[in-house]
Amino acid sequence: MAFILETVVTTRNADGSHHLAPYGLIQDGEGYVIAPFHPSPAIENLRRRPFAAAAAPVDLRVIAGAVTGRRDWPTVACETIDLVRLADAFGHMELAVESVTEDALRPRFRCKVVHSASHLPFVGYNRAQAAIIEGAILSTRLDLLPREKIEAEMAYLRIAISKTAGPVEQEAWGWIEEKIRDGLGS
Repeated sequence: MAFILETVVTTRNADGSHHLAPYGLIQDGEGYVIAPFHPSPAIENLRRRPFAAAAAPVDLRVIAGAVTGRRDWPTVACETIDLVRLADAFGHMELAVESVTEDALRPRFRCKVVHSASHLPFVGYNRAQAAIIEGAILSTRLDLLPREKIEAEMAYLRIAISKTAGPVEQEAWGWIEEKIRDGLGS
């Protein structure tokens, strides 16, 4: 089983603006693979400009927000590549694409780490924060997973939200639930 690191990745759009989206980076030796599903702006962005920044967000509303259309989060310049990264991050990595494996559904961009930095001590996420990550991933798989599986997993994740979420996590969870309700038509 692959080790997958959940991050917020930025790439540069053709107009010079940035695209911010959550991606699970697949560890591959010393590097990582970014594997966006078609159609994703990140695919053309990485082809046009083969660099990305991956950050571990302090506020998980960034992940929930990005999958629900809320992508305007503060960024700062990277240190070694001409790109921006999420500002409020425990740490970040700056990545350079070394190779691409084409695929009609999900091309794989193998990247080497050209710089990494820690910004704040990371002591861990609580259960509600972990549930937000899982719920956000589910919300991007509405056309890939059976409705019953999505509903069952959301019900299970809701337990962690009810027991350990603060106001920030409750807001993020609300965004995810709304997206899933709208996507499933319920």
